[in-house]
Amino acid sequence: MKKIISTSNAPAAIGPYSQAVVLNDMVYTSGVIPIDPVNGTVVNGDIKVQTKRVLQSLEALLKDSGSDLGKVVKTTVFIKNMEDFPLVNEVYASFFTDNFPARSCVEVARLPKDVLIEVEAVAYI
Repeated sequence: MKKIISTSNAPAAIGPYSQAVVLNDMVYTSGVIPIDPVNGTVVNGDIKVQTKRVLQSLEALLKDSGSDLGKVVKTTVFIKNMEDFPLVNEVYASFFTDNFPARSCVEVARLPKDVLIEVEAVAYI
């Protein structure tokens, strides 16, 4: 049975979608962008600041879904500029420290609210 996850610990959905969906023992998150979940605004800062906010929100969303970063099996990272890839990796490695999930990283022309990064994940519970 499908369970919709909605939490105030991660940015609210800005369209007709769920923050995450649990199906059986799996969690599928929507893309998370660097929005402060408290005030709903995009965090100011460079790619490292925005990546940290995204991964903090993703971590909170997974926790509220009954999972955690250690149970992530796949992430998809969307970045505005592939030149930022090493900086994204630096922050990413501080959240995912071993048994790394599979990952795709794609440079895109534009992201919601003109942010620099968006990350989605699939994890088990």
